[in-house]
Amino acid sequence: MSRLPQPNLKRKAVDDLDGPGTSKLPALGSSTSQPTRPTRTLAGKGHPPALTVPRAPLLQTTNITTTRPGAKQRAVSAPPKSSGPVRGPQRVPAATSKAAPPTKGSSSLQPVQEDGRWIEVQEQLHGMQAAQKNDRETLRAEMAAERAKREELERFHRTLEQDLVTARSLEQESRRAVNVASDELDRLKKKHASELMDFELAQTRLERENRQLKDDVRVLEDDLRREKDTTRSLKETISQQSTAHVTLTAQITALQSQSGAVVNELDAVRAHAADLLSQLQKEKARADELEHDLLEAETLRRKLHNMVQELKGNIRVFCRVRPALPSDGSPSNTGVEVASIAYPDKRDHKEIVLSSSSESAMGAERKETWQFSFDRVFEPHSSQADVFEEISQLAQSCVDGYNVCIFAYGQTGSGKSFTMEGGASREMQGMIPRAVEQVFRTSEHLRSKGWEYKLEGQFVEIYNETINDLLGSGEFDKKKHDIKHDKGSTRITDVVVVPLNSPAQVASLLSLAQSRRSVAATLMNERSSRSHSVFTLRISGSNAMTGETCDGALNLVDLAGSERLNASGAGSDKERLRETQSINKSLSALGDVIAALGAGGASGEKGHIPYRNSKLTYLLQNSLSGNSKTLMLLNLSPLAAHLNESLCSLRFATKVNNTTLGTAKRQIKSS
Repeated sequence: MSRLPQPNLKRKAVDDLDGPGTSKLPALGSSTSQPTRPTRTLAGKGHPPALTVPRAPLLQTTNITTTRPGAKQRAVSAPPKSSGPVRGPQRVPAATSKAAPPTKGSSSLQPVQEDGRWIEVQEQLHGMQAAQKNDRETLRAEMAAERAKREELERFHRTLEQDLVTARSLEQESRRAVNVASDELDRLKKKHASELMDFELAQTRLERENRQLKDDVRVLEDDLRREKDTTRSLKETISQQSTAHVTLTAQITALQSQSGAVVNELDAVRAHAADLLSQLQKEKARADELEHDLLEAETLRRKLHNMVQELKGNIRVFCRVRPALPSDGSPSNTGVEVASIAYPDKRDHKEIVLSSSSESAMGAERKETWQFSFDRVFEPHSSQADVFEEISQLAQSCVDGYNVCIFAYGQTGSGKSFTMEGGASREMQGMIPRAVEQVFRTSEHLRSKGWEYKLEGQFVEIYNETINDLLGSGEFDKKKHDIKHDKGSTRITDVVVVPLNSPAQVASLLSLAQSRRSVAATLMNERSSRSHSVFTLRISGSNAMTGETCDGALNLVDLAGSERLNASGAGSDKERLRETQSINKSLSALGDVIAALGAGGASGEKGHIPYRNSKLTYLLQNSLSGNSKTLMLLNLSPLAAHLNESLCSLRFATKVNNTTLGTAKRQIKSS
């Protein structure tokens, strides 16, 4: 609670102390000729009239301080309380001081005048002291009155504070009462709003029920009208039905007569159905018989297909001449010289003729011609599809359970890798992806005849008489691999064998193998294959309907370049020299094996066949013997600079073509 400001009741008394009664006395010794200043009249009751005080001499004054609680202190100059003569330091007239020697012209009456003036000053001083004493008494009386007023005001102030506390407590109680009344008013308002909402909902519900009742009344009126219309129409219908009943009675009589005829027809239909059922049973028996004949026909087809392949020869040679490429020429030449190659057999495409002209030392022109004949000769414009069309039947033989070997032979840069692996587009696919696709397509076709096949693939290379796995997990195969032969099948130890589920999977395997293939630059080709690559597709089939099983293998071989040592330019590099010697040794061993087979040693009884002379021939032992079908695909370069290497390749292919192998045997699993 804030306190009310208290009035300063002592302000007037303090101001009176500074009033006229406190004027300073005139200095002693001053001249009496000057008039004295009148004193101020003190304000307030009981003050005596103002006195005329002469200027007093300069005296030592004492500060009179009136002190009261809470009031300011003000100093008032006043003479000392004693009414006697002033003691202490004072200015003494010159007459009372130490006698001075008289001067000339001084009057003898000066001491008497100064004593009279001093008495007058003392009388005035006594009068002033008496006046000040009266003033002090008056001031004390006024201060006592002011203290009484102050005490009265303080009592009044305390009374006011008590009244204020009481008023505030009453105000708080009033506010609490107002809050309670306000809460009660809010509750009543909410209750009123809720009741009003209930009344409105009830009214809305009643109005909705009223409208629904009105709609029901309208519906019932409509139903009543419809019922009346229906009753009227029923009456009309009854009259019409009466007429129709007579008509129907006549029709029933006619239908009863017709039902007898229908029963007779139903008996005839049943008899015909029995005949059809008998024919169905006969046709089903015929279908079973045809299915059995179909299975026998499939077996016969296999025999006839194998017979046709044997009539064509279990070892065949195809020759393919690649077209001239822009990369064949050097930057300094605008073109490239192509060898003179002719294809006289336009019907069967089995002959190829090479010719060359040169000048003798005497300047005479000398012409040479070489003619060769093979099972099929492909000209430079022949496509990959044309080449595979001639060898697709060998893929069928592999599915039938025979070992098949297709190997590409020729000098470096003649197109062997392109023929076997091909390019990225579908039109450029080589023999390996096309053969795999053909095997998948044939196995899927034979599935309807009860055959189930399992296909696996492996890809290895033979480099410097060492076998490397091209599908291994590491960047370079460091394992030692050995070749194992067991009952017509060939296995290589520690190689990755991948189950094949689709032809697209083979494309990824070829890409992986190509990145790991050993290649090196030679004079014949900037990026030459320096190893033999062998892709083996194993096929295992079984027929649950006939109980037959078969096991075939398709070996697709891309041989290394067959150029001579001086033509390859590898003599200056020891590593390239060693590679070329190893390649030529394996190719020579291949020629020796084919020569031994052609000499009548296919069965292994009449002579020794040197399969072990190289890793290549030993790996292909079961595919080069009389138990397999072999195709040699000779690749030639059309360039005149490669004519001598082409002639060497053609002579080797002719020797292979003249070789006759024994009858191929089907590989059947032992149960």
